[in-house]
Amino acid sequence: MKAKSNITKTLDQFKDKHYGKVGTAKRDELDAGYENFKIGAMIHDARIEKGLTQEQLAEKTGTTKSYISKIENNVKEARFSTLQKIVELGLGGHLELSIKL
Repeated sequence: MKAKSNITKTLDQFKDKHYGKVGTAKRDELDAGYENFKIGAMIHDARIEKGLTQEQLAEKTGTTKSYISKIENNVKEARFSTLQKIVELGLGGHLELSIKL
């Protein structure tokens, strides 16, 4: 019986190999896209947890269902002030910002 090769890599190792090291254009583009995706996914999950539809969240924040959908599906980037309204007015949460150097 042939032994299976166990070549496990971390996500960072995979990204280094296929997209380059942090600071290269291709890697930075990948990481920026992931951050936008992550924001949309977090809003989606929080909205579901609160039992709200996209339309209800839009009404609470003074925007449209289409706009909420575009943010959740990473089609459109939202301004910080809009994200703040969505999180605070629409979801009853608090948006925090941090800078890591």
